[in-house]
Amino acid sequence: MNAKKNIVSDFNAALSGFMKAIINDPRIGPIHICLYLAILYSYKVGGEEVPISTYSKDLMKLAKISSACTYHRYMLELHRYGYIYYVPSYNPVLGSLIYPLKFEQNENMYRTRT
Repeated sequence: MNAKKNIVSDFNAALSGFMKAIINDPRIGPIHICLYLAILYSYKVGGEEVPISTYSKDLMKLAKISSACTYHRYMLELHRYGYIYYVPSYNPVLGSLIYPLKFEQNENMYRTRT
């Protein structure tokens, strides 16, 4: 990822930015919120190191998601909506990489990532 300036460097800023951003985003539901909070928890527990290297089973347990299909769907949506930058790992030994992204103070439109 070459846009390092868009990566979150502060837990509180990430949490408050996310909560402010989702207020006006009708695409975000309870599962997105639970999954994002699980990501932030992993970020905090990991010493706020970016990227967050984690396994789907760990985030699924924290977010109370029981289906792998549901997990992958919502991770990809958070990525596509611009809330995280997600680099999945298909190697069972290496965890997937997640970069929480910063939010603009006066963002009026929905964020999207292609």
